[in-house]
Amino acid sequence: MQLTVGAKGVFTGTGGRDFDPALPAVVFLHGAGMDHSVWALLARAFAHHGFCVLAPDFPGHGRSAGPALGSIGALATWTAELIDAAGVRAARLIGHSMGSLVALETAARYPQKLTGLALVATAAPMRVSDELLAAAKTNDHAAIDMISIWGEGYRATLGGSEVPGLWMLGGSERLLESAKPGAIFADLSACNTYQDALSAAAKISVPALVIQGSRDLMTPLKSGKAIADAIPGCRLTVIKDAGHMLMSERPDDVLKALRN
Repeated sequence: MQLTVGAKGVFTGTGGRDFDPALPAVVFLHGAGMDHSVWALLARAFAHHGFCVLAPDFPGHGRSAGPALGSIGALATWTAELIDAAGVRAARLIGHSMGSLVALETAARYPQKLTGLALVATAAPMRVSDELLAAAKTNDHAAIDMISIWGEGYRATLGGSEVPGLWMLGGSERLLESAKPGAIFADLSACNTYQDALSAAAKISVPALVIQGSRDLMTPLKSGKAIADAIPGCRLTVIKDAGHMLMSERPDDVLKALRN
């Protein structure tokens, strides 16, 4: 589905169903260098079980017009405008990695636009190594290699996809390779400089959930737990032996946690 946000075209997946804003809404926000396709399985599950779904490509990603936005705050404002552009009064926000920070900041700034919040593979702070930032700044393929290797859990290196025939590690590499020049660096920089996660967490007033992988090397369990502890009444679900790319590694477990 095509929308217009801030006078620029935005592509958003709808989970394979026509978008009906009269239904309860769920918005899925992707991580750094990614696009809406990372939510394919989960978006479809919600869209076929009574929800209207928005899984957008952030500006400068996938099929959305650029440029990429350079801060979590700017992406939060954009997300609130997206909800309005879709004709939705309020939505449940589900964000992965960078998208989790965007969802968190959106919830803190625009509480009237939310009915629930789920943060998948989150961290406070979400620091990025100097080596990764340097490689991303020059569009060096080493940045893609680092994100893929650190992001996928150990099962991915053994061909452990729950979807027969899919190669998780290679799939992450191909998706990151399709990112527009500068998008990965903009995303990683936004994560690295965002310092307001814990203060934003304290402002959350809707039901909230944090989902973490026990073997996550990019957003370690203790960092996700720090956010969960800071959100009033938040539930924490830990997926044993999972890494950072939870939607591809353990989609059924993520879906079960979200439904619960």
